[in-house]
Amino acid sequence: MFKRCLAALLCTCLMAMPAMAGQPADISPVPMRAKDSNLPAHWYQRGVFMEILVRSYQDTNGDGIGDLNGLISRLDYLQSLGIKGIWLMPIFQSADHDHGYTVVDYRAIEPAYGTLADFDRLLAEAHRRGIGVIIDYVINHSAATHPLFLDAQTGAQAQYRDWYVWQADKPVGWTAFDGDPWHAGQVGFYYGAFGGELPDFNLRNPLVVDFHLDNLRFWLNRGVDGFRFDAVGTLVENSSVAWENQPDNHPIMGRIQGLLAEYGNRFMICEAPSDPAAFAASSSCGHAFAFGLQKHLIKSIKMGRLMPDVPYLLGKLPMQSMGTLLSNHDAFAGNRLSQQFADDEASYRLAAAALMSLPGIPFIYYGEEIGLGVSTPVTHQDQELRGPMSWNGTAKAGFTKGKPFRPLVGNHRTHHVGAQLRRADSLLNTYKQLITLRNDTPALSVGAFRQLSQAHEPVFMFTRSHEQSTMLVVLNLAARPMSVKLPVDQCDAWQIKLALPALKAWQPDAQCQLVLPAQQAVFLSGP
Repeated sequence: MFKRCLAALLCTCLMAMPAMAGQPADISPVPMRAKDSNLPAHWYQRGVFMEILVRSYQDTNGDGIGDLNGLISRLDYLQSLGIKGIWLMPIFQSADHDHGYTVVDYRAIEPAYGTLADFDRLLAEAHRRGIGVIIDYVINHSAATHPLFLDAQTGAQAQYRDWYVWQADKPVGWTAFDGDPWHAGQVGFYYGAFGGELPDFNLRNPLVVDFHLDNLRFWLNRGVDGFRFDAVGTLVENSSVAWENQPDNHPIMGRIQGLLAEYGNRFMICEAPSDPAAFAASSSCGHAFAFGLQKHLIKSIKMGRLMPDVPYLLGKLPMQSMGTLLSNHDAFAGNRLSQQFADDEASYRLAAAALMSLPGIPFIYYGEEIGLGVSTPVTHQDQELRGPMSWNGTAKAGFTKGKPFRPLVGNHRTHHVGAQLRRADSLLNTYKQLITLRNDTPALSVGAFRQLSQAHEPVFMFTRSHEQSTMLVVLNLAARPMSVKLPVDQCDAWQIKLALPALKAWQPDAQCQLVLPAQQAVFLSGP
């Protein structure tokens, strides 16, 4: 209820703002001008991504807001961590000046972040380090203050009226995420599934689709390596009971995938929490996030046994086309891991080991690698998860020399990069080890998956195989030692590639039986 009231208040404020006189929307056609990033072919399949909110990452000009130059200054850190891809949350000029999903200009950088020149330099510096950059793109809706919507508001004959979804009379019987999705405009009622401040585009209108394709070309021409598409399940609505995950959505995303294919070596992934498999299809987005899997993995670790939904989802979802995660910027995906595990680092490490060894393309959320906490007090829950990054133990955590735009996270004095670099057994160094192993082991990044454990068993075992290489992964989910029999022949021929925590001894008997310490992760390379 509070979030709905907040959305209504924001909508009222946005509607009261003056029209953006002298700032018409740029809808000019953009011809294709391909630019090679020099990244390896299929770079996105073999590496690990980090999701970053620029506003919260690193400030360089003292205004308390992270910026593109700050991100550039931290690229060496990301490279040392082994990151091969960065997903930037929205960087376009927005009405919210916060998360960025209320876009007012699809071809301009949020002023607090810097300039297009700064962004071009970010791309060049990331590519020089072998890191690809994908950016968040909001295709479903714009801000209510976008020039196109301000025009559409003026009446039924407005030039851009049909670029949004309008009805003369208010439809009844509809319910979407924020309740009733039909909102009173100046003339008529418009559809906004996520609230009145976010009017939905009319994606049945070919001109609207062309507008988005031109916007995508604008960024691809600058050298962007791809996109994360927001809320693709709500692109087209057919009725009050058929407004999400409609078949009409897939040809739109398939056409975009075709555009990226023209540029070559580009990557796109979609947010479709309630139907990820359909959007991961080659006729749609090609890749989607495996929402749901993360919650069952975390529950398995908390319960000390493999929850049935883990093997079910690993079998049901097209995992090689899925982005995997443990948390992200939205509370519906789960709180910060430091909250979910109540600072239990043994469980935290086990979750990271699972993420980095299961099939799919792993995405980690900025600060996850150091156990970043939450920011309070804030206006709404999602903001708790988007606090400033902690770089050192100083009063402002190394994030800014000014006043942070949002309170520093509660554990910034203990959980920061500086301290964790000095500890060999820190979370940060655990993530480094896991990412390095995945980067160096094709079997883990692109190999076939074979599950060797059953639901409710305390030890989760599986193999990843690619060409002539096989890796056996053994995860003791239980908080106590477990006797296990390795499902291999000649177990003395299998070599430990990584053990977390480090093992003092590895002594399976002649039948490959051994006692595995509590919450132990072991990665074994086969003969």
